Amino acid sequence: MTAAAPGGPHVVVVGSGIAGLITALHAVEHGCRATLVTKDVLEHANTRYAQGGIAGVMFDDDRVEDHIRDTLTAGADLNDPAAVRVLAEEGPARIRELVELGVSFDRDADGVFLKGLEAAHSYPRILHSGGDATGTAIEKALVARLRASDVRVIEHAFLVDLEVTDGRTTGVELLMDDEPGAVGARGTIRADAVVLATGGAGELYAHTTNPPVATGDGIAAAIRAGAAVSDLEFFQFHPTVLEGKADAAGIGGSEAFLVSEAVRGEGAALIDEHGRRFTFDAHPDGELAPRDVVARAIARQMEAQDGRPVFLDATGLRPTYHERAEFLARRFPTIDRAVRDRGLDWAREPIPVTPAAHYLMGGVTTDLFGRTSLPGLYAVGEVARTGVHGANRLASNSLLEGAVFGARAGDVIAEDSASGAWAVLAPTPEVSGPVEEPALRFADTPPFSRGALQELMWEDAGLVRDETGLRQAASVISAWRSADRRPRTEAELEDENLLLVAAHVVAAALARRESVGAHFRRDDPATSTPHALASAPATRRVETEIAPILRSFDTSRGVA
Repeated sequence: MTAAAPGGPHVVVVGSGIAGLITALHAVEHGCRATLVTKDVLEHANTRYAQGGIAGVMFDDDRVEDHIRDTLTAGADLNDPAAVRVLAEEGPARIRELVELGVSFDRDADGVFLKGLEAAHSYPRILHSGGDATGTAIEKALVARLRASDVRVIEHAFLVDLEVTDGRTTGVELLMDDEPGAVGARGTIRADAVVLATGGAGELYAHTTNPPVATGDGIAAAIRAGAAVSDLEFFQFHPTVLEGKADAAGIGGSEAFLVSEAVRGEGAALIDEHGRRFTFDAHPDGELAPRDVVARAIARQMEAQDGRPVFLDATGLRPTYHERAEFLARRFPTIDRAVRDRGLDWAREPIPVTPAAHYLMGGVTTDLFGRTSLPGLYAVGEVARTGVHGANRLASNSLLEGAVFGARAGDVIAEDSASGAWAVLAPTPEVSGPVEEPALRFADTPPFSRGALQELMWEDAGLVRDETGLRQAASVISAWRSADRRPRTEAELEDENLLLVAAHVVAAALARRESVGAHFRRDDPATSTPHALASAPATRRVETEIAPILRSFDTSRGVA
């Protein structure tokens, strides 16, 4: 990587996952001065939790067109085809770049990449590192390269808001919060461009695979600044998670532990409490059906069992106990440790699993280079809605998206700045405005806590939704947002961000009345039959329908 140009444009990257790290490295290579800001330590990002791997056309008998088709099929054809083509065509180069940056993907004795199969892929194109530690390997390599670069790093800095001057992004307001519960100092960093790489919003839900830092900060800041967001109704729920426990305030939900789809790719089965494989009732591909179908099949089976869990059965992967134990420890070392730390022996018996919120397909709307509708503001990674994922993300496309579109954004920022006229995405009409206050009010609105919000979202805006539940959620969130809380600490600011993003997720889910992809409406006539767990293809988009739902809340902080 080349050194930053002394007089080059200054870019602030907010977030330290794969997308943010790649963006910063590429921006410096193209002559920018870069500052990377992260709310925790540099290494603590969603990327490090990614077990499944990274998808890419790296083998001679695979085809880019097949990766494109698989991605479009998983996304219910609501993807942006141009974005999907960029992902599939440029993905192999970005994977090779990761290798050059120090990521060691698993290989066989001949030095050939090992192939992994995951749900909804027509070819075993998933690469792994350390068996099931791909995200950790990528994060470690990129952080090491970044620390050796000219990128300035600021840790323990919380994004309060974007600075906007004369309609253009000009910096970020930060809260330096070194001690939990303390009120830290605030400050502003001026910038020629800001890149949001803050990840998703898994902390919206009572059950999530995300770390506690995933509180929707970038999406909320973008909404307040007036940037367009879209597809927020599409939240993916991972089917197989070992349950964890949150504290009384609802913080700490990330103790739940994801059991990678790759386990099912190796042949593990999902069974009910009587040992029957039930997912084939919902889809002919059974355990390897798209994630949304499998997650809803599990939820329905758990409901039929009065809430008792279903089980992931890996006891058929090898003929003897010792062979299974050795294989599972070697192929899935991270999962194996987590399972055994919970007192379970998955080589001997099935383990209980439940769905959990995993990945947000929507976010800040961008073009193919990360540009948003707000001049000078870019978004990459899970915080962005690039159009790659459509209504449902294909397994192991998220790391690839972060690498591909992070590089694209980093490559154009200096050129955009030098042009003197920042290129921007044309604004969309859906959620740039305020959220409409629901006409329906519930007298028994509970006191606000993060845990109460998470339970509300899980019950009424989770795996299965309907008009009544969504309107109840909208009413309760409206009441909570109307309160004058005056947030000061990082946790309080996170809560305000979660409330704002929750309001927009619920509004988007109300506007989209048909079931499609990860968004499932039980009151959609096309999917209201007892066994209709697979969503029908969408016939329309909902951008123009969300604006009326999002009209009467002032989205400035703390004011309803």
